[in-house]
Amino acid sequence: MPVRGGCLCGRVEFEVDLPFAKFVKCHCSRCRQATGSAFAANAYVLPPAFRWLAGQDHVARFDLPQARSFSTSFCRECGSPLPHATRSGREVIIPAGSLKEDPGASPTIDACWQSRARWLSDAVDLPTSD
Repeated sequence: MPVRGGCLCGRVEFEVDLPFAKFVKCHCSRCRQATGSAFAANAYVLPPAFRWLAGQDHVARFDLPQARSFSTSFCRECGSPLPHATRSGREVIIPAGSLKEDPGASPTIDACWQSRARWLSDAVDLPTSD
């Protein structure tokens, strides 16, 4: 069953076949910087399970030179994170926030938990107003 995704401005669209090979929340500092969030939620699929539907020419890729395998892709127009193949080409990484439909799955792996943002683990529940 395919699930569609794309960027914020709508120029880029893609489709991915389920199920995911893995679904990961990564807490490393690089993923936090790349997403501007506490962690990156990424689904992984094999290349035949991924297809660009529109706007592939609007996708830019950044390979962090000092890292063996860290990369990210984004829309040149709106900056939204987008899928990219690993440097080895063995998998395609799908930023979960770029999915427009519910994949019916949740992340099952918390990678680099020891590197997590300390402010995330110190969160407290706030009282609700009645």
